[in-house]
Amino acid sequence: MVEVERTLTLHHPLPDVVAYLADFSHAEEWDPGTVSCRPAIAGGGVTEGAEWVSVSTFCGRRSELRCRLARLEDQRLTFVGRNRTATSTDDLIFRRKNGATLLTYRARIEFHGLARLASPFLRGEVEHLGDEVADRMAQAVDSHFGIGGGSTS
Repeated sequence: MVEVERTLTLHHPLPDVVAYLADFSHAEEWDPGTVSCRPAIAGGGVTEGAEWVSVSTFCGRRSELRCRLARLEDQRLTFVGRNRTATSTDDLIFRRKNGATLLTYRARIEFHGLARLASPFLRGEVEHLGDEVADRMAQAVDSHFGIGGGSTS
């Protein structure tokens, strides 16, 4: 299992940021590894239990994940994506801070089968991806709501 955590300050109202990120189809905008992401059921809406089909690239390999919104709360979102090679969990925790939104982004990838043996060797790639996600997520939120300036730490 490989885990990363990043903290971002987003200069937009918390409810707006949560609503934008709850729609996982926006992952194309903030996750550099996501090639495409579409609702598994057309017109299904963004509710707890909603699912998306996400096509991603990681370490030069293309894979499809079925991602489910496992937790939808006012200040927390959890997405779980699965395929036969891995289970990916994106946990987003939001707090208000001085009129901005403080987002703690945690990603965990649990590899299955023979792919588990590669976990120690993939840690660096996952760390790098965590940095890219944090940068792109701040840019995507700013772009969606208008420039406000997000920062990472």
